[in-house]
Formats: sequence, structure tokens, C-alpha cells
Amino acid sequence: MNEIIEMVTFILRLMTPLTACVIIFMCFYSLRYGRREEHALIALDDENRNIRYPVLYWENSLGRARGSDIRISDPTVSRDHAVLLRREGGWFVADTGSKAGVYVNGERTTGRHPVYVGDKITLGASVLTLRRADDPTQALQRKKIKKQKKERIVPGGVILSLLTLYFLILAVEGILNMQSLEIVPHTAGLIVAMWTFYFISGSVFRRKTFEIETLAIFLSGTGILLNATHDTHQAFVQLIAMVLGFAVFSFMIWFIEIPDRVMKWRLIIYILTIGLLAITIILGKSLNGAKNWIIIGPVSVQPSEFAKVAYIFVGAATLDQLQTKKNLFGFILVTGMCIGLLFFMSDFGTALIFFITFLVIAFMRSGDIRTVILAVAAAVLGVMLILSFKPYIAERFQAWGHVWQYADSAGYQQVNSFIYSASGGMFGVGLSKGHLQYVFASESDLVFGLASEEMGLVCALLFGVVIGGFMIYARAVATRSRSTFYSIAACSAGGLLVFQAMLNIFGVTDLLPLTGVTLPFVSYGGTSMIACWGLLAFIKAADERTYSSKKRRKKKSPSAPEVYRRKAEAVEESENESEEEFVEI
Repeated sequence: MNEIIEMVTFILRLMTPLTACVIIFMCFYSLRYGRREEHALIALDDENRNIRYPVLYWENSLGRARGSDIRISDPTVSRDHAVLLRREGGWFVADTGSKAGVYVNGERTTGRHPVYVGDKITLGASVLTLRRADDPTQALQRKKIKKQKKERIVPGGVILSLLTLYFLILAVEGILNMQSLEIVPHTAGLIVAMWTFYFISGSVFRRKTFEIETLAIFLSGTGILLNATHDTHQAFVQLIAMVLGFAVFSFMIWFIEIPDRVMKWRLIIYILTIGLLAITIILGKSLNGAKNWIIIGPVSVQPSEFAKVAYIFVGAATLDQLQTKKNLFGFILVTGMCIGLLFFMSDFGTALIFFITFLVIAFMRSGDIRTVILAVAAAVLGVMLILSFKPYIAERFQAWGHVWQYADSAGYQQVNSFIYSASGGMFGVGLSKGHLQYVFASESDLVFGLASEEMGLVCALLFGVVIGGFMIYARAVATRSRSTFYSIAACSAGGLLVFQAMLNIFGVTDLLPLTGVTLPFVSYGGTSMIACWGLLAFIKAADERTYSSKKRRKKKSPSAPEVYRRKAEAVEESENESEEEFVEI
């Protein structure tokens, strides 16, 4: 009987990575062919120079500077002259402090001014006429391409059914290895939760794409079932946190749907970001050398995880106002305060994550590598000063690169992770049969090693593949997103997830110091789970398909003059021809 069980569990261990690979491939395949091609929404014609400028984004900087989205080589045009932006009421142009001002149909503008098809925008000596993006023939050709792509997209229900099979395989393996049914409630709850989320996403929010969510559920569910074979209570905490993450994910997508609403709330979110970290210093308790936990009875919360989400919101929203350098300086101030508070908390891993995220946001906004180099130089100087005044900090990383010399002290966790990960081989020793589970923080800081031992190196590496795929996808949709806010937020969130995963995986393998950060979605930690779903919302929101075109068509500008109604409808019709194949979800 034991031989039969061993044979069955071995077959299940082989099926696990195979099924996971198929799921991941199908998700990214659908994401690849479900993405729209980049093309103009409208166009600006400089009839004097016989030049057409395609307008590709919802926000476009106009000026003489190299970094301008629409660069006008005219000495009478300021480097940072104006912004052409799309909002609920249609298209608007706004002066950004230029010397010559901005004129629409001969009248000087102040603040945001609506523009319509046929209107002439004067910047210095240049006169730009707003035109439709293309002719009906080009729109028809795009529809044909869209139809061909649609045939390649794998339905979300098919992928989710395969994911259900994957979780059932893990559950059966756990039951056979544990000789117990303790994992059954967790598996049932996980499957019910993800299918409920899928139907709500499709019926309530009317979204037909579910690939990003499926990949995140793959990571979250694997972590939950892996944990359930060791600690059922922790697994239930993770399951509840995942469901709360679904709610946070859905709320954030709704909240950031309207860019102007994002800008109105940025100051409050700014205060919240600093407040979360400041409260932790006052009320927090030190665990494992870092004062980053607030414990209230049986509930423990790590506010710095939520601060990551708020920090990206502040950075992207503050920098959303194009061509205004003072907002960059304001964001630098916020970053300095956040990192300073994290150092007081001795949470160096999170401080490093904040800094890398800052570099991503600053570079995306300025496009200037000198800004990044200056920031890195300042950071290096700051670290040297800190190590000079607080040398005990360096002692925390003394085992880095020499873990075998500190096998009984500072390098104990990594040495054991090396040994037991190697014993897992390619397909693992089986759920619940690993020995790394008896090492402290195996389900959180060392979860990559635990997965390598029990599920095999193939499955463990797939975690990194999925998280890296989030970043690649974020970069791909950033060039097609509705606003610079979405572009910056998506790439920042993707970069944060990737860098955090690198700190966790490379820390376990001694390529980087072990900083104690979690592996996104997989590691045990309810706060981390919820925050990761919040970060994922930025990536999802950057995809134009997330929002319904029908919903946008119903919105009308209450302040638009009736005389411009026909022009506004012409612009909307032009955009619909350009966008209807990818935004209607």
C-alpha cells in the first residue's frame, strides 16, 4: 500500500510543474495577443511645416524639449510649453508656464481649455490643428486585426479550470503525504474564493480578461496550500488575506479610474504614507530586530506594507502634472522622510525597496539618467554616514557571502536552506515532507527554499517567472495606458514586486544579504498579501482594456458649450474607432 501511495505522489509531483507551466504559458499568451497595437487617438497637424504629430496618450507634453511627447522644433515654443490631455469631458489643452502662452482659435487660454476637431492651437509661432487620427479604411483594417487576435485569446474560464486542477493536485498530494484531511477546507475555500472573484469580475465589473488575476491567484494559492501542510491556522489567515486582497484590488481599480480624482486625493495619501510609518515608530513593537509591527491582541499588522502602495500612489500622482519640476522635488522630500523613518525602524529591506521604487518613478518622469545617478550617489553617501555612526548595522550583514563560516549563528537559515533545497531536486520531496519547515521563518523569509525542497526547483523558479512577467507586462502596457499616472504607477509596482522577489530569493541563496522581506503573494503574512494585491491593481489599471468604452461614451462634459457638441461627438467617434477593439471589457 505504501508503495502505491509513493508512486501516486511521485506522479502528482511530476504533474504539478507541468500543469503550472501550461497555466503560466496560457496566461501570458492571452496577455500578449489581447494587447492593443499602439496607434494614434487623434492627431495635430502643423500645416505650415506640413507635419502631422500623432497623439498616442491621454496626456501629452508639448514643447521644444527632447523629453516632450510631441516635440516642436520652433525657437518660439518654450521647452515645456503645454499639455494636451484627455479627461471625462473630452480633450483639453493647458499652459504649463510658457512665455508665449497658449491660444485656441485665437483666444488666449487660462487653466484647462477644451479643444475639438478643427480647433487651432497656437504655441508661439506654431499653429497646430486638431484632426481625427485616421480614415475609415485604417479603422476597418484594425478591426480585422482585432478579430484575428481575438481568436488566439484563451477564455478565462478555461485557464481557471486548469488552475483548479492544479490546486486539486496539490491537495491530493498533501492528503496522501499527511494522511489527513486537514488541507481540504483550505483547498475548498481557495477554489470557491477564486471562482467567486472571477464571476464578480465578469458580471459586476464586466471585465473579460482575467489573466493577471489568475497568475496572482496561482502564486497566492500555492503559498496557502504549501503553508496548510505545516500550519493550518496560518493558512486560514492567508486565505482570508487573499479575499481581502481581492476587495482592495477591485476598490483601487475603481478609485483610480478617473485621473482627476487621483490628483485630488494625493495630499491625503501623502499624509497617510508618512502617518503609517510614523505611527509604527510610536506604537510598533520590535520583532526579529525591526520595529515594524503593530500588535493589537491576536492581530498583528505591518503598516510599512500598506505604505508601499500609498508611496507609489503619491509618486505617480504627484508627478502626473507634466512639465512641473517642483513636484519632483516634493516627491524627493517624501522619499527622504519615508526612508528616514524606515531606518529608525531598522527595516532596511523595506527602505531599500522604497529607494529602488523612487529611482523607477524619478527616471520615468524625468527621463534623465543624471537624476538617477545623483540619487544613487546621495544614497551611497547616506549609507556611509549611517555605518560610520551606527556600526552595529553592518554587523547584521556580516554573514553575507560567508554563510558557511557562520553556519551556527548568522548564516544558520541560509545554510539549512541550501541543504534542504538541494535535497528537493527538480520535483521536490513532497508537500509536508520537507525538513526546512522546522527552521525559523521557513514559511515567510525562506519560503523559496521551502518550495524548492517540497515542490522542486522547477516550481520554485516559476514563482520568479510569474513575478518577472508582471514587470514585463507592466512595461508593455505602459506605452498604451490612458495617463502618465497609470504608466508610472504600473512600472513602479512591477519594479517593486520584482525587486522584492529578488531580495527574498537572492537573500535565501546568499547572493544578497538576508533582509527578511517576503516573497510577493507566496510568503506567509496577511498584510503583505493584501498589499501585493493593491500593487497589482496599478498594473491592471494601466491596461486600457480594464475600463469599458461603453461606460465612457455615456459621460458628457457638463460645461461643454452646445456649439461645440458636434465637434465633441466627432472626437469621441474618432477615439471609439481607434479604441473599441481593446477597451470594451
